[in-house]
Amino acid sequence: MMRCPNCNSKDIGKIGSHQFYCWGCFIELSVNGDKMSVYQVEEDGTLSSLDDLFFEEEIPQVHEHAN
Repeated sequence: MMRCPNCNSKDIGKIGSHQFYCWGCFIELSVNGDKMSVYQVEEDGTLSSLDDLFFEEEIPQVHEHAN
């Protein structure tokens, strides 16, 4: 069962083939394979991405070896 990454609620409704809505904190989730995107629904109905708050990009680590 899917949980909301924001409020941890299980009260998630399906609104499209890969789109979900959290009734606990009123955000929209989009799932595409292993990738999830999180959006805030604005007053005018537009979506604002919240991905930068929930998901950090992995930064490749450089390992230096002393030879």
